[in-house]
Order: sequence, then C-alpha cells, then structure tokens
Amino acid sequence: MSPDANPLMAEALRLTRSGRLAEATAVLQRGLAAAGAAGPGEPTPAQSAPGHLQRHPSVPAGRSDPRRVGRRPGGAASSADSVPGGEVRHLSHTASAGTRTYDLYVPSGYDGEPRPLVVMLHGGKQNGQDFATGTLMNELADRHTFLVAYPEQSRGGNHGGYWNWFRPADQHADAGEPSIVAGITREVMRDLAVDPARVYVAGLSAGGAMAAVMAATYPDLYAAAGIHSGIAYCAAHDVGSAFSAMRTGGTPAPSSTMPLIVIHGDRDTVVAKVNADKIIASRLAAGDIADQDAPVTTPHRSGRSYTRRVYRDRDGLAVAESMIVHGGGHAWYGGSPAGSYTDSVGPDASAEMIRFFLEHRHSSH
Repeated sequence: MSPDANPLMAEALRLTRSGRLAEATAVLQRGLAAAGAAGPGEPTPAQSAPGHLQRHPSVPAGRSDPRRVGRRPGGAASSADSVPGGEVRHLSHTASAGTRTYDLYVPSGYDGEPRPLVVMLHGGKQNGQDFATGTLMNELADRHTFLVAYPEQSRGGNHGGYWNWFRPADQHADAGEPSIVAGITREVMRDLAVDPARVYVAGLSAGGAMAAVMAATYPDLYAAAGIHSGIAYCAAHDVGSAFSAMRTGGTPAPSSTMPLIVIHGDRDTVVAKVNADKIIASRLAAGDIADQDAPVTTPHRSGRSYTRRVYRDRDGLAVAESMIVHGGGHAWYGGSPAGSYTDSVGPDASAEMIRFFLEHRHSSH
C-alpha cells in the first residue's frame, strides 16, 4: 500500500514534511499500537516475555559526579550492584549532544589488565538491565572476561525509547547520538583497562540500526559490529522513510570496512529480512571483499536451522557474515525469557557475536 493510500501514513508524512517529527512519530505509534505493530526498528509487544522490566528512573540532577550515581527502581542511588559473578555500575555520560545513562558490567575475572569491551545498544521499550538479562551477555563476559556497556536512550531523546537511527542529525560522527555512544565507549576506555584493539558494538532492532550507524561513522573506534534484526546505515532520513525501510530495506549508503556480523529471522514481520540483505550489500560496497564461502545451512538440534554466509577479504579473513534464522521472528535468539523481546530457541546470537568479535582486532592499534 502506498503512503498516500493510508490515511495514517499520509498524516504522518504531512507532519514530517512540516518539521513536526515528534507529532508524526506519535501518530504512527498510536496507529501501529492499535494494529499490534511497532515503531521504527522497535520490537513488538507480542514478542515480549512476561515480566518486562521497566526503565530505571532518571539520574537525579545536581550530583557532583553524575557518572558515579547509580539508579535503582524506587530512586535509591548507589555506585554499583553486586550480581552473580561480577558487578554492574550505574553511570551517566554528558556530551554536547546530551546526557545518557548507561550500565557497565565488570566481569568477575577483571584484574586490571586490558580487556575487550562490548557496547550493547538496546531495542525500543528496553533499557540496559532488561537487555543484559535477555541477551545473557554478562554470562559470556564472565566466561571470556570482557567488559560490557549498555547505553540507554532517554525519553527526552525519543519518547518511544528507541535510538534515532533514521534522523540525519544522528547519522554522523561527532554529532547527535553517535557522539554520545562513542563518548560512553571512550569514557569506559579511559576509566578502566580496555584493549583498544578489541572494542565492539552490537544492537537489536533500533539498537541494531544504531550499531550500523556506529560501524559506518566510527571505524577507528570499533574493531567489529553486530547487527541483530536491524537496518542498514542511512536507509532512512525521517519517520516516514524509516517505516518504509523496515519493509523494503531502503536505499542505504555504503558502510565502512569494519568487520560485521548480521543476524536476522526470515519471518520477521517488524523489520523484514531484506534489511539483512541490504546491510550485507552495504558492507560489500566498501570494496574489500575478495571471496565468498558457499552458504551453509545448519540444522539446530534444539533450535531453528539457519543459513550462514561468510565473506572474506584479500587475506582470507572473514570480514562479513550473515546468519538467517529460518522461522525466526523479531527477537534476540537464544536469549532468556526473563528479558523482553527474546526467543529462547537457538541459535545463540550472543555467543555467535562474541565468537565473531574475538576473531577480530583493530588493525590500527
């Protein structure tokens, strides 16, 4: 259906063209909520497990060092929470583009020696604690001894709680939300011992789309990126084109030569599987791919089968990889039902991303 044939889309486009983006988003969200759909890159509530965790309260203003203020439901503050294995530190970062809170997981084996860092960008209606619970990434961090940062979108930044991957102001380095995510990454690298050659970024849905933005705009900061059920860099430029890109993949810009793993379900009704194809095509357009392995479909004994495609550079290194999960919808595969927007049926997306990440070091460090 064309946008003009849909009164809801037509009204949203009219508001977008007049510069009233917040109102346009609200119109689309109301209509999509009534139809059981989701916002741009936002998981559907129908795919959420019971017990969805609510967003933490904002960090109170007026603290002398807001990076050290913790956030607990009910407003109590502390610098860290004890958790099985390691600890979670509740922090905040302020940049010229704004302030965002974030959780930092320090694994039990952290000994002050330089370790890898994984930056995890949540989907819509999630927060860092929820995303950590659902992806089980902190358990992998304990196993492999790496740090994990979970930046959180603010309601002031987007009232739906998802990253603004579709806005031109948030698609460039050193500006907008990319500068905030990069600032959080650098803050962790400054405050703890992080191996600068092993810093990675990953995300789900809207967070996956923002991870694609980070891969394109900060190739000197991250060694590899993971995009789960996301959308390619610059596939959209406003709310209207964001919804179109979710169905068609849009017309993305070429990405950087950063190594990239893409995971997507072929029955995703929120962000169509064509988006995974467009992300890979955008990565191939960077021009360093010299060979491609034959696709391999793997039956999963306790989960779904998936088809893996691997693309290699001139040195034979796997620098792009896609995993298309057969029968998979819009949720993090192999995740815990204690978190929202997860699918406990495999393959294990978190383990696949960490496997891919740890195969890559940044060549400039």
